[in-house]
Amino acid sequence: MSSVLPVSPAEERSAVDNRRMLVFLVVLALCSAFAFQGWRTLLNNYAVETAGLSGLQMGIVQSLREVPGFMALGVVFLLLLAREHRLAAVSVCIMGGGVMLAGQFPTFGGVAATTMLMSFGFHYYETLNQSLTLQYFGKKEAPVIMGRIRGFTAGANLAVGGTIALLSLWLPYSAIFVVVGGVAVCGGVWALRQNPASPTAPRQNKGIVLRGRYWLFYLLTFLSGARRQIFVAFAVFLLVDRFGFGIGEITALFIVNNVVNWFLSPAIGRAVNRYGERAVLTLEYAALLFVFLGYGVAWSKWQVAALYVIDHIFYNFALAIRSYFQKVADPADIAPSMAASFTINHIGAVILPALGGYLWMVDYRIPFLGAAGLALCSLVFVQLIPHSMRKAGVAA
Repeated sequence: MSSVLPVSPAEERSAVDNRRMLVFLVVLALCSAFAFQGWRTLLNNYAVETAGLSGLQMGIVQSLREVPGFMALGVVFLLLLAREHRLAAVSVCIMGGGVMLAGQFPTFGGVAATTMLMSFGFHYYETLNQSLTLQYFGKKEAPVIMGRIRGFTAGANLAVGGTIALLSLWLPYSAIFVVVGGVAVCGGVWALRQNPASPTAPRQNKGIVLRGRYWLFYLLTFLSGARRQIFVAFAVFLLVDRFGFGIGEITALFIVNNVVNWFLSPAIGRAVNRYGERAVLTLEYAALLFVFLGYGVAWSKWQVAALYVIDHIFYNFALAIRSYFQKVADPADIAPSMAASFTINHIGAVILPALGGYLWMVDYRIPFLGAAGLALCSLVFVQLIPHSMRKAGVAA
């Protein structure tokens, strides 16, 4: 006699819908990662060699790039007009369009405008991507899915590096921007023709949702974003300015990071299920505390390169913040809360790069000591996540 329990038609439909959504999310993740990494790889050389931007102008461009992340709460209002999966597809098209146009206007205004366009698409897509993942996959599935998608995007990052290396032998910057951005546009157009939504998915609340009982999620998100801004603004600058890393060495680190994350990211999702969010995030923040302290005292290229790779690895552990939220949240709050979390995550982006740059002029170690302090705060607050979540998979 078979021991397999029968599957109801509703459960079978739900499984099919989830598989359809997974394919949808993976395709968009690969296409958006290809375009975004291509843009990042080309931008600095293009801005200096073709557009003739100064350091001050590049700093303004990078600041403008973070503004759409701070405005991600606008997704809440767009959801009044369109369904999430359609907005995700449109966002990827917009991001790809911004990348395609980036090489067509070699002026400060042109670079700034296309960067803003690309960034709106990128940040709004990321907000919707996280929301859809948490809605369509259960508390045990979601961390694994997020880890796998991280792994796929690392593979896409490697692919775009090789593509640009080959294309640069024959094509100018303007044409390469069109190629890498076109991949995202094609992916977005494909996604617009799909309908992965399920009628069984939780109906989402409309409008802005900020609830006091989610305060720990908000706080951990803010601390994570602030700490990440210091890394983005100053880690590579440290490698180049203080340790003399050349473009070849930076490229080698980029390859190492993506190869490691390609294999390791799926395991991080499984670790969340096995050990729980509290344990995984405790490991992340304890490690990052020493990483940022290490940036301040490292004296050799090998040391600072190792810290840079370790930093990238632990960045992926942040998916546990979102899986924690999934366990404590009302399912109807996921979409508006993901939009709010992106805005909260980018609060530090408005202030910290400029403040850190001023402090760097006093002593380059100060920004990294500040990041270590943020990691310590995160380490303290994450201990408030209940141990019971590991087994129960629900809020305690």
